[in-house]
Amino acid sequence: MTEAAPAAPRRRARGGGGAARRAERTGVKIDTAKYIERNIPNFEVLGEEALQAIEANAETILEEVGVNFVNNPAALERWRAAGATIDGERVRIPRGLARELCKTAPSEFTQHARNPEKSVVVGGKNMVLAPVYGPPFVRDAKGGRRYATLDDFQKFVKLGYMSKWLHHSGGTVCEPTDVPVNKRHLDMLMAHMTLSDKPFMGSVTEPSRAQDSIEMCEILFGKDFVRDNTVMTSLININSPMTFDDVMMGALEVYAAHNQACIISPFIVGGAMAPVSVAGTLVQVLAEVLAGVAYSQLIRPGAPVIFGAMVTSIDMNSGAPTFGTPEASHITYGAGQLARRLGLPFRSSGSFCGSKLPDAQAAYETANSLNMGLLSGVNFQLHSCGWLEGGLVADFEKFVMDADQLGALHGLAKGVAVDDDTLAMGAIREVGPGGHYLGCEHTQANFKTAFWKSDLFDYKPFETWEEEGARDTVALASNRVETLLNAYEAPPLDPEILGKLEAYVAEKKASMPDAFM
Repeated sequence: MTEAAPAAPRRRARGGGGAARRAERTGVKIDTAKYIERNIPNFEVLGEEALQAIEANAETILEEVGVNFVNNPAALERWRAAGATIDGERVRIPRGLARELCKTAPSEFTQHARNPEKSVVVGGKNMVLAPVYGPPFVRDAKGGRRYATLDDFQKFVKLGYMSKWLHHSGGTVCEPTDVPVNKRHLDMLMAHMTLSDKPFMGSVTEPSRAQDSIEMCEILFGKDFVRDNTVMTSLININSPMTFDDVMMGALEVYAAHNQACIISPFIVGGAMAPVSVAGTLVQVLAEVLAGVAYSQLIRPGAPVIFGAMVTSIDMNSGAPTFGTPEASHITYGAGQLARRLGLPFRSSGSFCGSKLPDAQAAYETANSLNMGLLSGVNFQLHSCGWLEGGLVADFEKFVMDADQLGALHGLAKGVAVDDDTLAMGAIREVGPGGHYLGCEHTQANFKTAFWKSDLFDYKPFETWEEEGARDTVALASNRVETLLNAYEAPPLDPEILGKLEAYVAEKKASMPDAFM
């Protein structure tokens, strides 16, 4: 897009080389940026005394209050053998035991993609961006809000593959409700494996589906490779407050045993599932994560895990979750500090908003949430694009709007380079007082890379914008969704592997009747 020029009585027609350059800039290119490597400091809100108090109280919660492992006798026996006290389904963990068990979890790990150039390193100063996860509904400007289908799911995977600033294909980008519950994980995995070559997530809705995910990865990557490497990162939610159910723990057991990564993540609406105070919520978050990560290490010491914190506040009038709030930011910043003190990768944040439409409310709340993620030191950011209506809706226009803004996060994370070239003393001398820098040597050498450029926003002069239909950002995003999907071409995949995956899915589906519950 061209930069706005000073107003003139009449626009001058431009063509030839200028038109060719504009076409090149607006053409669809499949280019994936490397995961973010932060060159800026993390924002920290808690001092040493506060951190020690939170950590001490989290240990007290584990020791005196305990956590529940429900419908999982094997988990209770593992904890008993490790030294915990078991009372029914309540597990009380002696002070220091969970933290000691967590020490075997790696501080960073590589998740391999089928395209090795798109593998990601989770942890350290890195930030990996993945799309929205879990909404049962989708929305677009033409069709409005509706239940998601497999076709919608596949379109989101294609958009994720074509989005430059997304590093990860994600998992349940939306819930395809037109496919039986007991079979839809197979179709979702097939979409991630065949329509994209970025890393992806496995199924966690039942332990057998986690096992299916492992077996499909063994076809895609090879059994020996999966045995020795991490090829999936999957989301294990804790039922806050302090309850670990058998479904999520069963999936965790499968993945940890196979050395596949899990995000151990409380899902907290402050004031409903945790105290209303920031410090109290952080105590509970840390206690839950310590117990979950420690349990993963009981399954397999060294299994890769991520410290998760999915935390929102609540509207005390309606009970609805709120997003982009100062309290959620404080909790996220604090949780990042606690994760780093444990030496674990950190998951939080995303394109969070409570709006029903991709409007100004959505933009404000999303901007607050995305910047919070960058500054808090998040290593794996699920829900980076497409989130709407408190996570109930995956929105096509917002998906590409958010994905475009993820480029700004990449730019911010670079920090400020200070060297002979960036100090630009030669340019300042060349231009001198009263001149301009448009034609100077330094500008000519750096103008292509000096500034981040949106692939979506309209910076044209008013007259040009009006002639082109006076389109707002949602209209531009609708056009971009259509352009990307029309230009989509699947990444190459060995036909023999594809055939084996198709045969596996067909056999699995034929082995059981449809179930929609």
